[in-house]
Amino acid sequence: MENRPLIERLARHLAADQPENWPARVEDAASILAILKEPDATMREAGDGSAWAAMIDAALRERWSLEQTASETEPPLGTDEEGDMRLTPDAVSHDRADWVHVHNEKETRS
Repeated sequence: MENRPLIERLARHLAADQPENWPARVEDAASILAILKEPDATMREAGDGSAWAAMIDAALRERWSLEQTASETEPPLGTDEEGDMRLTPDAVSHDRADWVHVHNEKETRS
């Protein structure tokens, strides 16, 4: 058995009726993992909650390394917001701040 990342295993499970479409379910899997990040009382009694949260964070970061497909109503993943320009992996990092455009002083002068 392959040792796939947890988020991929969840996505594949969610896409059981259409196994070839598992990449489209990665964000659903990420949502489930995000819910699981905060342990409940029984889980906290069983072990270290901060270790659990760190493991869930690591699993959530895996989604950026998985190939994903988009639905027909959304722009393809790996493109700009309009779906026009293909963005290569080195075009932006996974830091959301990279998407903010900060104008240089020269750019803002008229």
